[in-house]
Amino acid sequence: MADENSVIDNIADEAEDLVESLEGADADVSVDQAETKDSETEAETEDSEAEAEVEEELPRPENTEWYVIHSYSGYENKVEKNLMHRIESMGMQDKIFQVVVPTEEEVELRDGHRRTVERRVFPGYILVEMVLDEDSWYVVRNTPGVTGFVGSGNKPIPLRPDEVDTILKRMEAEAPKIKVSFKVGEKVRIVEGPFEDFMGTVDDIDIDRTRVKVLVNFFGRETPIELDFLQVERA
Repeated sequence: MADENSVIDNIADEAEDLVESLEGADADVSVDQAETKDSETEAETEDSEAEAEVEEELPRPENTEWYVIHSYSGYENKVEKNLMHRIESMGMQDKIFQVVVPTEEEVELRDGHRRTVERRVFPGYILVEMVLDEDSWYVVRNTPGVTGFVGSGNKPIPLRPDEVDTILKRMEAEAPKIKVSFKVGEKVRIVEGPFEDFMGTVDDIDIDRTRVKVLVNFFGRETPIELDFLQVERA
């Protein structure tokens, strides 16, 4: 049944204090008094900062989970903006905490030039960290651009913690993903290196090492050459 399956599996298939100066204080204020005020101001500032840190570190309610909502592909960022505005205007910050459009950096080769682009991991899907009840459901579901929650029937199904960790780590990856536009058996052209402009056939693709083995006809025989993904492009 759909509610027994991983939500991500289903998706695969279809979110700077101004400190006032004591300069210009009244002349009858003594140095000692000024220093006392300085100390009090510093203490108050430290207390405020400490309180802010405590607020930031407050844990989420135990029933906080991540859900997936669906939108029209290409409107994910607009939906994110709409939802963040509704959360603020309707005072739902205590129930809806994060809205995330999963993206990752990808390096592609086009017209002989490398460029890094931001690609949506799951086009048409947005992650929301929230406490699900009637009020929070209403706010999210009735946000312009949202077509529904991912789930079984009318019941939203939360993501498993390991699924959330996988997605967030993928977004935080330091090295951009290399876009592979070819597959084994296809003709490719070498665009960099000593064999530039040679044609060849893809013999093997190593995703982990971002390397591709190409069979090139060299001096009348096919010679395997190992190259970086960005050194070849589809013929």
